[in-house]
Amino acid sequence: MTHIPQGWGEGPGGDYEALAQRFRGLFDEIRAGAIERERGLPHQEVRQLADAGLTALRVPKEYGGGGATLSEFFALLIELGAADSNLVQAIRAHAGFVEVVLNSKRGEWRERWLRRIAEGALVGPGRGERGDEVKQGVLGTRLSKQGEQWILNGTKFYSTGLAYADWADVGAVGDDGTPYAVVVRRDAPGVEVVDDWNGFGQRLTSSGTTHYRNVVVDAAEIRSDDEKFPYSQAFYQLFHLANIAGIGRAVADETAALVRERKRSFSSGNAPLVRDDPQILEVVGRLRGAAYSAGAIVLQNARAIERAWQASASGDEAATRAAREIVDLEVAQAQTIVIELILLSSSHLFDALGASSTLPQHGLDRFWRNVRTLATHNPRVYKDRIAGDFAVNGTPAQDQWKIGVV
Repeated sequence: MTHIPQGWGEGPGGDYEALAQRFRGLFDEIRAGAIERERGLPHQEVRQLADAGLTALRVPKEYGGGGATLSEFFALLIELGAADSNLVQAIRAHAGFVEVVLNSKRGEWRERWLRRIAEGALVGPGRGERGDEVKQGVLGTRLSKQGEQWILNGTKFYSTGLAYADWADVGAVGDDGTPYAVVVRRDAPGVEVVDDWNGFGQRLTSSGTTHYRNVVVDAAEIRSDDEKFPYSQAFYQLFHLANIAGIGRAVADETAALVRERKRSFSSGNAPLVRDDPQILEVVGRLRGAAYSAGAIVLQNARAIERAWQASASGDEAATRAAREIVDLEVAQAQTIVIELILLSSSHLFDALGASSTLPQHGLDRFWRNVRTLATHNPRVYKDRIAGDFAVNGTPAQDQWKIGVV
């Protein structure tokens, strides 16, 4: 069944509906276990997504992947986010690594990794560091040459999804200060993934600590850390916005279902059954309108990212730079609005329901917790300024940003 009769609007067009139908049965299974899964890490579900081909959708068909456009990919992320937002965030770093590979100019490395990903390999992150000693734009993790071997040492945090991955893509600094990125097996000797993420939202994303202690690195998996894809900033941020838009759909759908099933009403209500109360229906309608609008904005952003990818693939540096600046602006303009819409929805849903809606078996609190947590990434407080600076002064969005002590 397409999403048009459900009121969510048309997808990216083309073969999207046929593509989406491949995954909707699995998404339904994931949705059914979302509340119960709050108490355990979703190793099985992440592997199911990989086995179904979702994590290789962007890999060209000639390498065994899905050959999907970015617009198709982000539309599917909205649908997965409606099922369980933890799983979207758990594969975010992997999806970014796929874009690194697609944009790489190193043919042998690119081909090797495209085939690995098509076969189901999952890659997690090793970027974030924390602590007072972390300086802005400088990593504490070290890659050193010891005899004939390259050795990796350091500690990372925000290792989102690494517990479910086969490989880790790690940022490090060489002895001469050169920034590198290296890929190592997650189960390699010296790699320790610690399940210590204790944030109140996105609890199942495995976003905690990873230690790298004298890990031997294959020289073929060392690359310059300057090898980023030009639309990376917009890509990673839109991942969160697609996830939030998906949460908005789940808020609307689950609230509507609970209103439909509810038998009790209030003495001050407008009808014997809540489902017939026009004021309650208005609340549900606003939740749905917010979800629809958020999804439409995300798909518009996805088209901008698609243009940036096509410019990058063409090799035209000026066109790539121009497309990158515009897509960063478009995503910045969208971020505050999408977050605000779904943050409000995840709170206002309780206005349509009674006190019983706060019972843990409904799990409705997870929506606000998860949106609030996702909204803290690359804070929205800066985005309106970026859009305003462009509007008034023509200033393009900042290319990249780093976290740490200045």
